[in-house]
Amino acid sequence: MPEILTEINLPPQFPDHTQLPESDGTFVKNFQEHPQSLILTDSLDSTLRRLHPDGQYCIGQDCGIYWRETDPPEKGAEAPDWFYVPNVPPRLDGVNRRSYVLWREYITPTIVLEFASGDGSEERDDTPLSRTETGVVTKPGKFWVYERVMRVPYYGIYQISNDRLEMYHLVGTDYEPMTPNQRGHYPIKPMQVELGVWRGVVLNQPEQSWLRWWDEQGNLLLTGQEQAQQERLEKQQALQQLEQERQKRQQLAQQLQSLTPEQLQALGIDPEMLG
Repeated sequence: MPEILTEINLPPQFPDHTQLPESDGTFVKNFQEHPQSLILTDSLDSTLRRLHPDGQYCIGQDCGIYWRETDPPEKGAEAPDWFYVPNVPPRLDGVNRRSYVLWREYITPTIVLEFASGDGSEERDDTPLSRTETGVVTKPGKFWVYERVMRVPYYGIYQISNDRLEMYHLVGTDYEPMTPNQRGHYPIKPMQVELGVWRGVVLNQPEQSWLRWWDEQGNLLLTGQEQAQQERLEKQQALQQLEQERQKRQQLAQQLQSLTPEQLQALGIDPEMLG
C-alpha cells in the first residue's frame, strides 16, 4: 500500500521586531533620561561614522532587547536606557527598528547603559532564571541577563541621584568591576572612547552631571550643538583678533605721521613711503 502522509503542525516561526511590542508600558522614571540618551548618541556620531563607514550599526534608547520568547512577550525582553550594537543594519527590511531581537541577528550589544533613578539595586539584580515547584518561571534580574544570557561586554549603571557610575567588563563568564583611569574615565576599547561623568550645561538643561564620551586622548566628544557653538566662538575670536590687529596698525600709522622726517629716518623709515 502507498504510504499515507499526514499533515505535521510545525511551531510558528520566531517573531521578528515588527511582531513584538516596542514598549513595556512603563513610564520614564526621570526627566534626565531622555536628554541623557540624546547626549550620548549625538556626541558619538562622528566616532561611529569613522568606525563604521558603511553605516552598519544601531543604537537603542529605552528600546527592548528580546532574548527569550515568552507570553506575554515583554517578559522575555530587557529595555536598557541606552545600548550600541556594531555591524548590524540601522533599518530592517526598509523599516525602522522597533526593537532588537537576538534570535534574529545573534550579535550582542557592545555596551548597555542603565540610568538608575533609585539606588541601583534593580540594575544590580543577578537573580538567575529559575522555575518553581509549581512550574512558574521567575523573572531573572537585569544583571544576570546581561552577564549570563546576552553576554554584553560592557555594562554600566549610572545612579542619577548621586552621579555615581559603575562599569563592568565581561571577563570569561563573569562581570568584573572596572577601575577608572587617571582621568576618572572608563575605556571602552572596541569603541575607541572613554566613558565618564561630566558636569555642565547642555541641550538647554540646567547645570548638572551627565554621562559623556571622551576620545582616547581625553578630549571631550561634543554634541552637534556644542560643536556649532564652538565654531561660532572661534569665528568671533578670529574676527576680534583681526579687528585688534587693524586698530594696532591704525594707531601705529597715526604715531608715525606725528614724527618728523628726521625721527622717521632715525627709525630706518623712508618719510616718502608714508606719503
